[in-house]
Amino acid sequence: MGDTFQAERVTTGVKGLDAMLDGGLLRGSTTLVKGAPGTGKTCLGLEFLASGAERGEEAGAFITFEHFPRKLHRDARSIGISLEELEKKGLLRTVFTSPEVFITQVRQPEGMLDRLVREMGLSRIVIDSISHLERLSDDPLRLREIAYSFINGLMRHGLTSIITQEEPEILGTSATAAEFGISYLVDTVIQLSYVEMDSSINRALLILKQRASCHDKAIRQFRITDSGITVEKPFEDREGVLSGVPVRRELEAFMEAFGKKERRKGG
Repeated sequence: MGDTFQAERVTTGVKGLDAMLDGGLLRGSTTLVKGAPGTGKTCLGLEFLASGAERGEEAGAFITFEHFPRKLHRDARSIGISLEELEKKGLLRTVFTSPEVFITQVRQPEGMLDRLVREMGLSRIVIDSISHLERLSDDPLRLREIAYSFINGLMRHGLTSIITQEEPEILGTSATAAEFGISYLVDTVIQLSYVEMDSSINRALLILKQRASCHDKAIRQFRITDSGITVEKPFEDREGVLSGVPVRRELEAFMEAFGKKERRKGG
């Protein structure tokens, strides 16, 4: 029975992402979604919760340390999700709190997390964002202990969880997850990035890690529209995508330049 539980997949609700994850997230696993402000971390979390709740199968909770419920509802509407309707049906709960209160409640018997599980039959949860835990201590070891305790609290209830983490860099990536120690504690790490390409800004998605499972290693483009997030084709003709300013591969650049010269001669 335990092996069956571990092998069961949970859909993310994001078009194209489940295929990258070899069928979805493992039930009961914890996923870190990291990236710069505006890259789509909150939207991905909202889609994950809505995909379970809209089927009437899996109740979810969105725990936020930075977004008032009104703003969260607005953001959800912008990608075609009605949080109000899901909340009325008792399938979703939004909780605006502080890191201090949340950590205390997770550790406390019959605290917030225990009540949500008991009252809603909670099975999915999003924490937005873990970066706010950094204000609880200046000691990296202490921060890791705090993160470990609350991740254990999520796992204790068998919750499938998404935790977001904000990175300071607008273009490129940083090592904040490794420094904070979170990447070693979670099962899956998804990187969202901005990419400057041909004088415009694109979005890139990469699965850095998925424990006990295969996953797509490609860096793929993705879009956020009024109907949600869609993961698209890889950056096939570019290298250095995660630097934020990718360049054309030498062969493609040479062939493009050579082809232009040949066309000019022929003309």
